[in-house]
Amino acid sequence: MQKEMVTTAGSYHVPALLMETVDGLNIKSNGIYVDATFGGGGHSREIMRRLGKDGRLLAFDQDMDTYTNKIEDNRFVFVHANFCYLRNFLHYHNIEEIDGLLADLGVSSHHFDDETRGFSFRFDGDLDMRMNRNASLKASDILNGYAEDKLADIFYVYGEMRNARLIARAVVRERMVAPIDTVQRFLEVLKPFVGKDKEKKDLARIFQALRIEVNDEMDTLRKLLEDAVKVLKLGGRIAILTYHSLEDRLVKNFFKTGNFEGKLQKDFYGNPIVPLRLVNNKVIVASDEEVEANPRARSAKLRIAEKI
Repeated sequence: MQKEMVTTAGSYHVPALLMETVDGLNIKSNGIYVDATFGGGGHSREIMRRLGKDGRLLAFDQDMDTYTNKIEDNRFVFVHANFCYLRNFLHYHNIEEIDGLLADLGVSSHHFDDETRGFSFRFDGDLDMRMNRNASLKASDILNGYAEDKLADIFYVYGEMRNARLIARAVVRERMVAPIDTVQRFLEVLKPFVGKDKEKKDLARIFQALRIEVNDEMDTLRKLLEDAVKVLKLGGRIAILTYHSLEDRLVKNFFKTGNFEGKLQKDFYGNPIVPLRLVNNKVIVASDEEVEANPRARSAKLRIAEKI
């Protein structure tokens, strides 16, 4: 069964921790589920295998490229939208509550390997990085239009670059000479600030920072988590796969305390006021065997919680 799934969607993206994620949702055959990040459809296909004739699955993705991976089944609905519109579309489909939701927050192999999208520093091309091609803001717009202080904040907060201010200053200086609108042009600007010993790691962080800003990833994640709690049934589960510390910290804090600051609130009697119960107290990571077969699973962290 698993091999069939991989060959169906694997050319687009091989999902990390597939069975662990879907197992964590504790699928009910007649339940209603949401895959907030459809992508290649790997997680969705595994959920569909476990649903009975009365089960339903709504799969969200803002990138229309993923539509080619849709599942032809009357129990399945593809929603071309960002998952921040979760409640709107559930209401549209007359759904008040769901039994579970998953989100795989990693960028798909398809995006990294498509040189026309600008997600990777491995290929030259336009600095785009939009998950939703209908969105107006591109990475090049940020580099050529943002103030120096704002650029520095992006590189420091989202990319965790200690030399963020120097990079931002160089971007502002160089864009006055010529626009920074291609990957190669941006790499030339970055060259003095990335050491050869950790070049790939630094470039990955800088590109990550731009991508997060282009797609407003942190705010949309916050909204997803808050909305998911509102629409989950009691006993319903949420499974989130993260790939960098910023996302993981948000999810960890929210699952443990119900807020993003990680501050546990208690009632008059000292009992914690939390909307969720941790299903896995320890974060789940990929096995050595999975990492060997799918290196991009190396940084995946899975957290699962249940509404109480």
